[in-house]
Amino acid sequence: MAYVISGACISCGSCAGECPVGAISEGDGQYVINADACVDCGTCAGACPVGAISQG
Repeated sequence: MAYVISGACISCGSCAGECPVGAISEGDGQYVINADACVDCGTCAGACPVGAISQG
């Protein structure tokens, strides 16, 4: 199951830089994860300073 970014996202971009497959991009008001590209590694969740990323 892919990871998801909640509304708590502050759009800092920390997660996008850590994603090994480039599945995270800047969306409208917050970053988003492409579920089809996500490999469920969880690296993004560890990089998020506000805990806005969880396994969906």
